[in-house]
Amino acid sequence: MKKITILAVLIAFTLGFRFLNSASSKVSSFKYHSPDEIEAYMDTLKRAPIAAGEYFLPSSSCRGCHGYDSAHTASIDEAGNDVNLVSRWESSMMALSAKDPFWKAKVRQEIMINPGHAGDLQNRCLDCHAPLGAYTSKYHGNAFYTLEDLANDTLGKDGVSCGGCHAIGPVGLGTGNFYSGSIPYDTNHVEYGPFTAPFVGAMQLYEGLTPVFSAHMDMGKACSSCHTLITNTSDLSGNYTGGHFVEQATYHEYVNSDFPANNIKCQTCHMPQVADPIILSNSTSGLTPRSPFNQHTFQGSNHFMLNLIKNNKDSLGVYVEDDKFDSTIVATSVMLKKKSIDMNIILDSVTADTAYYRVKIKNKTGHKFPSGYPSRRAVLQMVITDANDTIFSSGLFNTQQRVIGENIAFEPHHAVIKQSNVPQIYELAPGDVNNNFTSILERASVVLKDNRIPPTGFTTSSPVYDTTVISADALADDNFNRNGSTQGSGTDYVHVHAPISGHVGSLKISAKMYYQAVPPKWVDELFAMSAPEINKFKAMYQSADQRPFLMVSDSLTNVNLTTGTLNAQLASEIKIWPTISIDGRINISAGYGDLIKEVDVYTNEGKNPVHFINAGYQTDLTIELPSVPGVYYFKIRTASKTYYKKVVKS
Repeated sequence: MKKITILAVLIAFTLGFRFLNSASSKVSSFKYHSPDEIEAYMDTLKRAPIAAGEYFLPSSSCRGCHGYDSAHTASIDEAGNDVNLVSRWESSMMALSAKDPFWKAKVRQEIMINPGHAGDLQNRCLDCHAPLGAYTSKYHGNAFYTLEDLANDTLGKDGVSCGGCHAIGPVGLGTGNFYSGSIPYDTNHVEYGPFTAPFVGAMQLYEGLTPVFSAHMDMGKACSSCHTLITNTSDLSGNYTGGHFVEQATYHEYVNSDFPANNIKCQTCHMPQVADPIILSNSTSGLTPRSPFNQHTFQGSNHFMLNLIKNNKDSLGVYVEDDKFDSTIVATSVMLKKKSIDMNIILDSVTADTAYYRVKIKNKTGHKFPSGYPSRRAVLQMVITDANDTIFSSGLFNTQQRVIGENIAFEPHHAVIKQSNVPQIYELAPGDVNNNFTSILERASVVLKDNRIPPTGFTTSSPVYDTTVISADALADDNFNRNGSTQGSGTDYVHVHAPISGHVGSLKISAKMYYQAVPPKWVDELFAMSAPEINKFKAMYQSADQRPFLMVSDSLTNVNLTTGTLNAQLASEIKIWPTISIDGRINISAGYGDLIKEVDVYTNEGKNPVHFINAGYQTDLTIELPSVPGVYYFKIRTASKTYYKKVVKS
């Protein structure tokens, strides 16, 4: 009783102070707190700090302070935009990880194939997809945490919620002892954050948790425990072979890149920063605003699954407004379209019977592209048309969204494509003990193919290359992740020798890159089986828009078949992209028949160049802008002309 009285006095004082503050605030248009907000504050009276013997709290315990603030004082940027932690997180795949119907169906499939491994399988899968429920079960002495346990566990169904990340301790993180769902949680009722000298009173009093600063919360290794997953291999009879398979190694791919050296972290892209000072909690007046602030959007590339869950949220028990889903879907679209790859076509020559050109693909991410669960892949589509007809095509999809011409086993990597319906697909293809393609992760034994495009700085001599291997077909390609004999370009050049015999006039050459999160090939074995989780996902999948996501495109028009050149206007132009750069990298390609000689880079104010590059007559060049955001002007001298271009580093 005494405890409740003290709480009531403290809350009444806080509410009264904020009522006065709200009434006098120039930011807020509300004179008083809303009934909903008052109810949320009064609900604090009913809550007790974390119970003895418990380790985590659900996201609902964090929502009152770190969610939407109707007084418009906390969790808003300087323009008044709401950036609260909960609303951004709750429509992300992190929040939905334990309700993802594809994941649940795949777990059930693996159990049905190897029922003797059910306990270990579920532990491995649920440790990352439902970490708070799984680890609470472990700490209470249970050997296994199952899908059945998850169905009745609100803490587990919270997915990767607040404590799922903020309770991860720094000791041993990012080492081999803490991969594959082995997470070094600190069980001392602390919540780690990236800001020094955190205000501890409210969280200690109301929740029984102590906020603590730790630098590891702003490091890539904070993601390492679940984004490095190594599975045990079973043969077709369900016997463990003693072998292992790297299901995903996104963190190691990041380590094997130049991103760490350039201080670009996982959070940089997936939790984009707001430079404005942000008040982090609406429970206490007078808090010091914090900057920079990492938004909890967690955008990735799973555009397909976000739409599927949004369209089936009632049956999946997802209670998130459509507009929040829409915001995450837009952020995911931007990630795929603007921040993943660059692509452009380079025409080499045209003869009487063949058009020779290259498609240059540049990985802009800090890991392989695509990365993560191995169903995810990128398909390069190339088409050549004349005035009347399509005369060459590769990478087209049929009505079932399967790639036309794809090898049934797996499509190898192609350095050169010489005929239609030979597709270039960037993917990881697992093989079983008999070297046959498998979508059953516990049967995965060998890498049949991994030509996913590496990040810049990636080398085969890295200490983590054993978990990030490139398959032999891509390694043999001199244009894959190479600039001459040097590794680490983060690019692939696909050479095309397209037959055009008998055609006259001019051509249009186009290239598009499509992303598939769950291609039909990855559900064929799944849908051959029957279980509640599988049947539920099958119905959702078959009703979903399965069309692959268009990421980027490029084209050349008026390719003259008589002279084997582009028309005069196009032949004289260079290409520079992106014009708005997130990571500071700018790509330049010379026009047909031209070469880049020198490049000067100027700031918006400066008269003297801040960057000078002697390109030495190259066809393609990548430039790193200075670290300071702003407008930059390029003076580009080629063998035939001088160009002036403007770009923005955001």
